[in-house]
Amino acid sequence: LRTLELGIQFGKWILLENIGINLDPALEPILGQQKVKDGSGFTIKLGDKTITYNDTFKFFLTTTLSNPHYSPETSVKVTLLNFAITPTGLEDQMLGIVVAKERPDLEEKKTELVVASAKMNKTLKDIEDEILRLLSESSGDVLEDDTLVNQVTNSKQVSEEINEKQVVAKATEIGIDEARESYRAVAY
Repeated sequence: LRTLELGIQFGKWILLENIGINLDPALEPILGQQKVKDGSGFTIKLGDKTITYNDTFKFFLTTTLSNPHYSPETSVKVTLLNFAITPTGLEDQMLGIVVAKERPDLEEKKTELVVASAKMNKTLKDIEDEILRLLSESSGDVLEDDTLVNQVTNSKQVSEEINEKQVVAKATEIGIDEARESYRAVAY
């Protein structure tokens, strides 16, 4: 805390490394920016001391956790940055931004395809779950259960329709990706 006090007073940048999921309650006034106007400047209460707050003070926290999940109360007080991105992932993000600026129609189609594909996969999963539920509830001969037989027949038709749509979507996506590739040099 002494280092923090000096950093706040003299406007230095402080780095607190290897934090866990739970933060020390003593950091609460800093994270909550609980500054109080005092004459021409600000003060902040840290522990039992009131310290002059210098506006050039910056506070950075780092963690070695690969995918930390902080509480909503903590998340609203800090800005979370994930530095675990790969160069390829970053290039793909930049490609998406460039294409969205240059050819918004392509990026919109790409987004629509992703959404439609996710919906189709969810529909297939729901059908599977329904069939499994009906099978588990079925008693006796499953071939005599009209509800189950109808569900399996309907699911086969829906599944074939979805597979056809996915083939068309895959072909469309390949065309969109080829058009997007012409912008890769700009994204890199």
